[in-house]
Amino acid sequence: MTASTERVILSWSGGKDSVLALEELRRDQHYLTMALLTTVTEGYDRVSMHGIRVSLIRRQAEAIGIPLETVLIPQSASNDEYESRMRKILTRAQADGVTAVAFGDVFLEDVRRYREEKLAQVSMKGLFPLWKKNTIDMAREFIESGYRAILTCVDSHHLGRSFVGREFDEQLLSDLPEGVDPCGENGEFHTFVYDGPILRRPIHIRKGDIVFREDRFWYCDLAEIS
Repeated sequence: MTASTERVILSWSGGKDSVLALEELRRDQHYLTMALLTTVTEGYDRVSMHGIRVSLIRRQAEAIGIPLETVLIPQSASNDEYESRMRKILTRAQADGVTAVAFGDVFLEDVRRYREEKLAQVSMKGLFPLWKKNTIDMAREFIESGYRAILTCVDSHHLGRSFVGREFDEQLLSDLPEGVDPCGENGEFHTFVYDGPILRRPIHIRKGDIVFREDRFWYCDLAEIS
């Protein structure tokens, strides 16, 4: 690490966009990723929105070789509660020399603006290494690089039950209905990455129950095979 190296933490869901963002950060020697930051819903012990068990996210972080930081978020938390808990984590990170938080966002302008505004309140900046990339190119790069991922959550307003639990591969891309982003950038689906170049070892998983929650989302439960 040189004097010009900038310490960052990466917002981490365990999905393909998080992995691709980390790949981009690692290509740029100006940045050093100090930790992966994951929001976890209290009472469920799962990643918020994605429905992935925190135990699997910990296995990912271990396989990548970067520490995992978790932020516990109450069920049905208000924005104020969420932002308060995030501020505590970010303030602590600043004491370790972290100056920026990176995200896997690609093109949602309002989301980026919100993140930048909240980070500015604690004198930090946002990094967006995937910003404005072509999502079909991103999807194919991910697959061709040898990554393996499973769809853990799908929005029933965009995709049917049959898509949850499927592999993220070329066949899936061919089967996506017109109007669904190939990387799910409008929230159509979320993924969990269990193998690939950035992981020093694969995570062995099995598929469990498929459930419908919040009158909208299909979830496929994943568990580690010990």
